[in-house]
Amino acid sequence: MTNSQPVSRPVRAVRIGSADPTIEHRANGCTYVRASSGLGAYPDTLSARLDHWAREAPDRAFLVERGAEGSWVPATFADMHARVRAVGQALLDRGLSPGRPLVILSGNSVDHATLALAAMHIGVPCAPISPAYSLLSQDHHALRSIFDRLEPGLVFVDDVGPFESALRAVSRPDIELVSSSPGSRQATPFADLVATRATAGVDAANANVGPDTIAKVLFTSGSTGRPKGVINTQRMLAANQAMIQARLAFLADAPPVLCDWLPWNHTFGGNHNFGLTLFHGGTMYLDRGRPTPEGFGETIRALQDVAPTVYFNVPRGYEMLVSHLRDDVRLCERFFSRLQLFFCAAAGLPQHVWDALQELAIRTSGEEILMITGFGATETAPAAVYTGREGAASGWIGVPLPGVELKLVPVGEKLEARLRGPSVTPGYWRDNELNAAAFDDEGFYRMGDAVRWVDPHAPTRGLIFDGRLNEDFKLSSGTWVSVGPLRARLLLHLGGLLQDVVIVGPSRGSLGALLFPAAGVADDAATRTRLRTLLQDFAVQYPASSTHVARALLLTEPPSFAAGEMTDKGSLNQKAVMARRAREVDELYDSPCSDRVMLIQPARHG
Repeated sequence: MTNSQPVSRPVRAVRIGSADPTIEHRANGCTYVRASSGLGAYPDTLSARLDHWAREAPDRAFLVERGAEGSWVPATFADMHARVRAVGQALLDRGLSPGRPLVILSGNSVDHATLALAAMHIGVPCAPISPAYSLLSQDHHALRSIFDRLEPGLVFVDDVGPFESALRAVSRPDIELVSSSPGSRQATPFADLVATRATAGVDAANANVGPDTIAKVLFTSGSTGRPKGVINTQRMLAANQAMIQARLAFLADAPPVLCDWLPWNHTFGGNHNFGLTLFHGGTMYLDRGRPTPEGFGETIRALQDVAPTVYFNVPRGYEMLVSHLRDDVRLCERFFSRLQLFFCAAAGLPQHVWDALQELAIRTSGEEILMITGFGATETAPAAVYTGREGAASGWIGVPLPGVELKLVPVGEKLEARLRGPSVTPGYWRDNELNAAAFDDEGFYRMGDAVRWVDPHAPTRGLIFDGRLNEDFKLSSGTWVSVGPLRARLLLHLGGLLQDVVIVGPSRGSLGALLFPAAGVADDAATRTRLRTLLQDFAVQYPASSTHVARALLLTEPPSFAAGEMTDKGSLNQKAVMARRAREVDELYDSPCSDRVMLIQPARHG
């Protein structure tokens, strides 16, 4: 990752907690990093925050979604509390329990949130599943595997129609189907659950919910491709929000306003952002868009109406947002009017996009907006390591949040990150094999990621992400290739020409790259000449065989969400790209070489 220095310019005032770390080197060769300040008190359960805000701010909008006519329809904290108790009773009446959990197959909605919170309220695990498992798969093998492991008692979809094939694949007589769409003969109307009269049984069930109660099971494919059910307890979710507040202290000063698309079946959207809104009594506008050419128009439509106070997105989302902000002065003015903070996660934000956001902020408001980045996983609820008020640059991840212990373990020439604390999962749902491998002998969760210090002589400046350990590979010469840092350097060097790049070449004599052009970049001779020149310059700067690409191919087909090349969060699945585009990988190394392949032959200095 880049070692670029944050630029010092006027920054909009925002209250940020201390990010000073305590560092301990031990005789076992490991380094232990903690926040200097401890974690304060936090509630036993995250779901208790709905009770709190229903008392303290009953009429404040909690969730706001588009109605049938296109206008925003709010659900207040009092509304949601009443709905949650009613639906909680309906789930108890149907015999749902820790052994018969709830599954949600469709995307973000007020009904989705109601069901999830109702299950948490009475101690029933909720498993929101990525719609891609239902809508984009032909054989539904992964979805059946999830259902076999979960053994759910109830499944919810907002609209049965698109999910009919998936529902047939997992249908069982003991699984009730509930839907928000009217007129479905095979599904119980969600309205029937909301109309249930809550009894003292709901309160009794809620009284038994504690810190160790399983709140969610979030499925992530990980490096194996086999869905892993990550257990999320109430303690994890509540502690993690307290950790976030300790660093993003301004969240306690006024209820945050979010306009957010990130899917709730992922930890970033469903734990970090939804939980942050609930914990702090904020308001979330449900953005129906996504960072794709077809879907981003809905995001812009939402932002034309809503001025967020804090904005969360993935790199692809920020890249697309920049182009719209540049072209629409009114949108830009509204977007920055009360924005206190940017936050980017899921992958490193290219520095040119980062710089463009700040130039727009300066031009519009006269101030930069602090950008916070971080590091975590589904298994860590997710927030574990954040940057602080001093700012950051692309690739920086910061230092541990209060309550988190970070253990740096030497693995070859790299440092593996391992984490321990109240926000770390106790394990995986019904998967003893994974549980045995996930933790070390001190109880630290093995992240599988490498990190390094921004400046080893000034550790208070924090850490940089140094790639996935299982992405690294050897060339045929036996030389190790550190894929993550190389990819980041390439994206920075190639400026705004690329959306993303995939590094290939295990057991080959040289490195290759599959290049995805950025939006609006033409696949023509001029672009290829420009790319070849930049890649040759890059090879001069980094002449070792493991630090530059010797051949590259500009792809004409964008990454496919349907084929799994893009995740729900808009980030690239590198392994899926290489598997699906094996022919293009072979083309890179064919002899004689095709005209499409750019061969990089940097000039040698005498």
